Amino acid sequence: MPPGTTTAFAPAKVNLALHVTGQRADGYHLLDSLVMFADVGDTITLRDAPEMSLTVTGPRATGVPTDARNLCWKAAERFGAAVAITLDKHLPAAAGIGGGSSDAAATLRAMADLYNRSFPTENLATLGADVPVCTVAHAARMSGIGDHVLPLTMAPLHAVLVNPGVDVPTPQVFKTLTTKANPPMTDWPDHGGAPAAIDWLQTQRNDLQAPAIALQPVIADTLAALAATTGNRLTRMSGSGATCFALYDDRTTAEAAATQLQSLHPDWWTTACTLR
Repeated sequence: MPPGTTTAFAPAKVNLALHVTGQRADGYHLLDSLVMFADVGDTITLRDAPEMSLTVTGPRATGVPTDARNLCWKAAERFGAAVAITLDKHLPAAAGIGGGSSDAAATLRAMADLYNRSFPTENLATLGADVPVCTVAHAARMSGIGDHVLPLTMAPLHAVLVNPGVDVPTPQVFKTLTTKANPPMTDWPDHGGAPAAIDWLQTQRNDLQAPAIALQPVIADTLAALAATTGNRLTRMSGSGATCFALYDDRTTAEAAATQLQSLHPDWWTTACTLR
């Protein structure tokens, strides 16, 4: 890699449970969510430059802004240095898996590496509610408006992610949500590994799943397709949608399920992954 250049991985964020527990007077919603990160994602490459620039490559580059609207650009400005950014985009945008937020967090990590100083951590949620947890980039509980992040130690989980290729604007999903004050997550098991974690997750929920399905019924079809795969232990939507996931006991079973779904629905974005 040339001098003055660095890279960072921006993993997909998966909300294994997402409880909406209230709404503040300023309109921001309060959340309680268990988050893990996949071994699939985007890649950020940075090099020191006289002025800011952003190039987007990869299979999901179409439609991604290459100016100051992009969260990578905003994160670099927050850090306070001019860089040339290349974003190799593999994750679908606006899909409930934190693509833009993870890209922003990876930009901050890359800039910290490039300039050998820490990135600013104050008010990261103003970049996006998922940015604080994405800077951790491994299992965590996020709460408040996304500004409270508790890193966790959890056994890896094996999953399939599926996005049917529809837009689900987050503000509309929250507007469709009928009850804003729901119970938070219960205490999860701190022992028992992946099996105990999956058993516990089956007792939790995503409060945004029903309103997202009301807006885009294909999400229900996606969940049904995942539920029909061999060996699935749990199916749920991530974030505000439309990406859904299923959990499996091992990576081999997950990969077989992904292959099955790819053959049945070649127009859907589908990938097996391991969550950490």
